[in-house]
Parts: sequence; structure tokens; C-alpha cells
Amino acid sequence: MKSYRKELTFTVPSRRGFVNITGEVRDCIKESGIAEGLVLVNPMHITASVFINDDESGLHHDYEMFLERLAPHAPTAQYRHNDTGEDNADAHIKRQVMGREVVVAITGGELDFGTWEQIFYGEFDGKRPKRVLVKIIGE
Repeated sequence: MKSYRKELTFTVPSRRGFVNITGEVRDCIKESGIAEGLVLVNPMHITASVFINDDESGLHHDYEMFLERLAPHAPTAQYRHNDTGEDNADAHIKRQVMGREVVVAITGGELDFGTWEQIFYGEFDGKRPKRVLVKIIGE
């Protein structure tokens, strides 16, 4: 069995945003030379997420609205975590809702996806570089 590891870096210019990283993951699969196996993709930060869904702007807007209603950023004083001097308690909660990582099968050197599935990096406390791990195992 072969193993491949790469860290991708993303800097979302706003506090929150969704970035389609499917192309970058596909590039990693090609670099790895692995045709049959699994790919794990996860952010290496506790205020970011990786998830799978449709690349449709209305859906992304709906995510933004839902997450902000569920865990609004302001007022920041509503969160005990922010008593430490941070202002990102909402980002931790949003990450928990959207999930930590995805695992996708690789078949014939390609992501084994459904019709509309894409991989996204979700940023909830941006404006600085953050890493995403891509780990591939297989043959």
C-alpha cells in the first residue's frame, strides 16, 4: 500500500467563506499515483471545516444565513470562550456543525463522487493562512 501526504494553504480574505477545493484534491490524487484507495481531507484548524456538497451559490448563501442564525458572531460577549480575549467562539461552533473532514473513495484514479458532489473548505475565522491536510492511501 502507498501513502501520500500534502498540506494545502488557503487564506480567505473575509471572516467567513466557502472555497471549492475539489481541483486541488484531484491534483493531489494525480501526484500520488494512487488509483484505488481513500483520500482524507481535513483542515488543521479548529475554526475551519471541510465538507461535501453542491457548488451552488444559493446553497452557500443559505449555509451562511443558517450558521449565522445558529451561532451569530455578535455580540461576542455572549460566548464564554471569548472571555479569553478571542472573538471566534462562533467559528468553533460553526465548524462543529459543518464537520471536520471528509473521506472519499478513489476509483480508477478519480474521486468516486455522486453527480453534484464537490469538496469545500469552510472558513469561519479567516483573514490568515490556514492549512488543509490531504492524506491518500491505496494502490
